[in-house]
Order: sequence, then C-alpha cells, then structure tokens
Amino acid sequence: MGHVSYEEAKKTVLKGLILLALVTVAEVAIALLGKGYIIPGFYLPRWLIYIAMIGLSIYKAYFIMGEFMHLRYEVKGLVSSILLPFILLVWAIIAFLWDGAWWGEKRLDYKTEFQKETQGVIDEAELEDTIELLD
Repeated sequence: MGHVSYEEAKKTVLKGLILLALVTVAEVAIALLGKGYIIPGFYLPRWLIYIAMIGLSIYKAYFIMGEFMHLRYEVKGLVSSILLPFILLVWAIIAFLWDGAWWGEKRLDYKTEFQKETQGVIDEAELEDTIELLD
C-alpha cells in the first residue's frame, strides 16, 4: 500500500469506512430485530444473536487489523507476532469472565451461619427444639 497514489489510497479508505459502516448497521439491525423492537412479537434466539454479533465483530477486527494497521501487506512472521498475543488476550478475557461467573454462582451456595440466621433459614433440629419450647 506504500506505492499507491493519494487518490487510490483515499478510495481504499472510503471503501473500508463504508464496509465498516454497513457491518455496524447490520449489527444494530440484528440486535433490534432480535429483541423485538423492529417487528413487535418477533424475537431471535439469543444464541443466534450472540453468534451473529461475535462473527461480525471478528470480521470488523480482522478488516481493521488488515487494512488500517497494514497487516495485510506485511510478512507472515510479523503478522503472527501480532495476532498470537491478540488471540491469547481474547482467550484470557473469556477465561477470566467465565471463572468469575462460576465463583459468583458458587458464592451464593455458601452462606455463613449469621447469614442463615438473619435470613430466617434454620435447620430442622433447631425448628423442632423451638416448637418443643413453645409447647
């Protein structure tokens, strides 16, 4: 891309911006359509919305990295040295979010005795003892 004229570079950037705008409009349309805002009563399954959003976002990231970061025109070694850490970063973010969600769910399973008492949760033995004292 270093040996193109100003006009050719301008056309390439304009095509890229139009493509990114169209993909963004498609993402917004899928989100609004899937949630029933465009056609009342029509909903898309969440997994389909998620797959579409992730796919379109990955395509936009690929296009931006290839065109605007000029990775499409670089040697394979340089591209690999940039993409591998990027992929590992995405993997780490997904892993940490997944692990955090698991810990959040498990945290609700374990309550202290104080929390059980203040929330009115007692075991059967305590309930029987209390009933015997009242009689």
